[in-house]
Amino acid sequence: MSLSLTASPEAEFAIGTPRALLRLEGAALGLGAVALYAAGGHSWLAFAALFLAPDLSFAAYLAGPRVGATVYNALHWTAPALALAAFGWALPSSGAFAVALIWLAHIGLDRALGYGLKYGSGFRDTHLGRLGS
Repeated sequence: MSLSLTASPEAEFAIGTPRALLRLEGAALGLGAVALYAAGGHSWLAFAALFLAPDLSFAAYLAGPRVGATVYNALHWTAPALALAAFGWALPSSGAFAVALIWLAHIGLDRALGYGLKYGSGFRDTHLGRLGS
């Protein structure tokens, strides 16, 4: 299974109310993760240092749009971040929970701003619509 979406992006963009709800859901995810992070008393320096780390996946686009989309989607998909949060929750002395909250905050902000999961056709094609249009 490839994490790059392969259908025609034009036929797969969320539009109208569903798109607005997905963006609101992203905002709620991001704000909730930040609130939990703050309540946990975690380091804001670590938050600042790691918040943009998932965007290092942009470098994978140097290998082509399908590889780039697959790597980008792997680091902008909520399931692995939630799995890390569950693992970190089970080990209270672990920093994994804090890292997962930072990761979820990043994903949430991206979704709220309209940056969705990428199609293999190019960076601008996302499930939330074409970037820049």
